[in-house]
Amino acid sequence: MAPYIQTIEAFVELGKYLSDFCENQQNESENQDMALVEAISKAEQHNGWFTKENILFALVQWANLLTKDQLESWLSKYEIKPLDEPKTVGIVMAGNIPLVGFHDFLCVLLSGHRVMVKLSSNDKILLPFLADFLINVNPELAHRIQFVEGKMENFDAVIATGSNNTGRYFEYYFGKKPNIIRKNRNSVAILTGEESKDELEALGEDIFRYYGLGCRNVSKLYVPKGYNFEAFFNAMYAYKDIIHQHKYANNYDYNKAVYLMSEFQLLDNGFLVLKEEESLASPISVLFYSHYETKEELTQVLENRKEDIQCLVTATGTGSEVKFGETQKPRLDDYADGVDTMAFLLQL
Repeated sequence: MAPYIQTIEAFVELGKYLSDFCENQQNESENQDMALVEAISKAEQHNGWFTKENILFALVQWANLLTKDQLESWLSKYEIKPLDEPKTVGIVMAGNIPLVGFHDFLCVLLSGHRVMVKLSSNDKILLPFLADFLINVNPELAHRIQFVEGKMENFDAVIATGSNNTGRYFEYYFGKKPNIIRKNRNSVAILTGEESKDELEALGEDIFRYYGLGCRNVSKLYVPKGYNFEAFFNAMYAYKDIIHQHKYANNYDYNKAVYLMSEFQLLDNGFLVLKEEESLASPISVLFYSHYETKEELTQVLENRKEDIQCLVTATGTGSEVKFGETQKPRLDDYADGVDTMAFLLQL
């Protein structure tokens, strides 16, 4: 069997494993894989933002994607051939949400290359566990998966994800190699005032999932001039229990206090602060908003800021837009920053 097919099949087996595990968790079945239960517990202890609920949510999304049909449909758009000389591709992973770098990991292995992973200190448990599962299914992968600490060396290309500040370091350090370097991006939602309560509640998923730490989380609203936030706040009430997470609550208390001391005008419902602000990147527990007068004006504003926007979220989710409630459920071809990772790897 061709190595490429074997690699796909290993990921399909991983998808089945995750699907069965998450189903057993949901049904509170006694038939649990205790090794993964322990890995989730360790990840939660290591990083307080990685709650069991959010880790399981991430695992469910990958279980849904790692099917034979999904993988083959995605890969059918590319011409993937056996490589005479596979390259070593370094991945510098972010650690803001669970398994945030898994898509890059998947792309490198399915393209036929070797992967050298530098994990974030915030997310060190889950990916090595899943990598061990893949190697157990397909031992050949042991020669193509490497985790490193400290300085990465002896790589042929790199995919690095970080902030605008680390992005400058990445460009200096990795600039002479083929690279994809990702910097800060945020997601924004457009409201018209015509949204239903169900639509607004779905938007709450985009705001609050992973406590707003992901680049696909909505951190900024664009609302029409004169917009009444009452319906929005009523819908957000479904997420009120988020304030019981102590790290989130600490951020809420701190940010609210700072804004009040500065005498900013705020809207507040006891667990989410809304502040009128041009910036796209809002702190945890804060959502920025801006007004627009016409759709034409808003279209121009968004065009001017497209390099800073990961997802544009609307009720309809037409074209390149994402529907309310769907930002944390990306497809396999939803590439970060709009850069086709697989195409990049196949031309190395």
